Amino acid sequence: MRHRKNVLKLGRTPSHRRALLANLAAALIIYKKIKTTTVKAKALRSFIERLITKARRGDLHSRKIILKYIPRKDVVRELVDEIAPKYADRPGGYTRITKIGQRRSDAADMALIELVGFEGVYKKRKEKSEKDRKKRKEKKEKEMKEAEKHAEETQLSEVEKSEKEKKE
Repeated sequence: MRHRKNVLKLGRTPSHRRALLANLAAALIIYKKIKTTTVKAKALRSFIERLITKARRGDLHSRKIILKYIPRKDVVRELVDEIAPKYADRPGGYTRITKIGQRRSDAADMALIELVGFEGVYKKRKEKSEKDRKKRKEKKEKEMKEAEKHAEETQLSEVEKSEKEKKE
């Protein structure tokens, strides 16, 4: 029975679990939306909601407490200065978990966890990545053209060698 067992252990040691949750929380704060397994998303929800509640105070003491859990100053600054003020009059429920099906490789249940109220921010980041994708595609096409030219040159040189051998 699971009575009075409140911690989702995730099959990890306590130190590994703390590090995992800290990294997931940092990614959620930076990107506002991440894709992970459903169990990790549920564990992350309680972790990040406690931190957001602490960050709503906005004082130095709350920043230091949050730094104990997420040891990245830039992430804590963004949490306290940008994210927490949006939730100033919200009593909880800062995250949303949406199940998206199973992962193809091992059939693990996957979910999106996102910060409520930051839906537009994710779209901006997605547009930026589309620009990066176009640049990578153009670079790949350029490399393919160069490879084709090189292949043609080597074929021509092989043809010339065979012609010389026939003459001899």
